[in-house]
Amino acid sequence: MSFRALRRVPTALSRPMAVRPMAARPFHSTPRVFVQAGDAVPDVELHENSPATKVSLAKEYGTGIANGVIIGVPAAFSPACSASHVPSYINHPKIGEAGQVFVVSVNDAFVMKAWGDQLDPTKLSGIRFMADPTGAFTKALDLGFDAIPVFGHTRAKRYALVVEDGKVKSVHVEPDNTGTDVSMADKVLG
Repeated sequence: MSFRALRRVPTALSRPMAVRPMAARPFHSTPRVFVQAGDAVPDVELHENSPATKVSLAKEYGTGIANGVIIGVPAAFSPACSASHVPSYINHPKIGEAGQVFVVSVNDAFVMKAWGDQLDPTKLSGIRFMADPTGAFTKALDLGFDAIPVFGHTRAKRYALVVEDGKVKSVHVEPDNTGTDVSMADKVLG
């Protein structure tokens, strides 16, 4: 085949390209924002002790117990959650002054009950353990992360939300999703 013949063979580069308009998509240089101070606690049903016992933290904080802390953990019975994060609240001297405290995890109700019984068998701390089996509460807060390689599905980032007058007052989310620094009781409760 001669050079002249090669030049006549159409290629993808020689054909005119259809110009497609770019989809209107705003550019943001900051990461997606999750729950923020001033947001209402999501009205999503969680489970306490069994699938039959449904609890809405929005309603709990709206029934005269307007203040407290929501502690989010990646998994019940995991090492950091069991050894340091949740115990930092159970053993904190100001836990009695914190209001209603809930621990929430993307687990089933039976697992959360067993974990609560193990960590706080006397229930003296007053902390309640809530199951978010479908991750709906976590999704409403936009605090989920892809934990498929470790836990099999999306889990909650490690966080603590201080609630005042039924609204989020301050947000403490671990920057790496699972660390134990900014969401520990000494940083949240003082």
